[in-house]
Amino acid sequence: MNDDSDHWLVRPATIRWLWRGFIAVLVLTVLAQLVFAAKGYFGVDGWLGFGAVFGFLACLAMVLVAKGLGVFLKRDERYYHERESDD
Repeated sequence: MNDDSDHWLVRPATIRWLWRGFIAVLVLTVLAQLVFAAKGYFGVDGWLGFGAVFGFLACLAMVLVAKGLGVFLKRDERYYHERESDD
């Protein structure tokens, strides 16, 4: 049997490389706004890095809403099993 811990995505060196690569891409994306001026429609959306901050906050809000929905929509593990035994 293969040991899944040898997968390249689980190696600490690969994870560090990916983090550095993602951070570099994000920094370059924000710095590109210095070269290509963004004209905002509402004033605040023209600020440097607004897209990155707005995207992060929107993603954070989606995660928190999903966690909140999980609290209300979660069912017991045996939810369907109990319904089948009643019939």
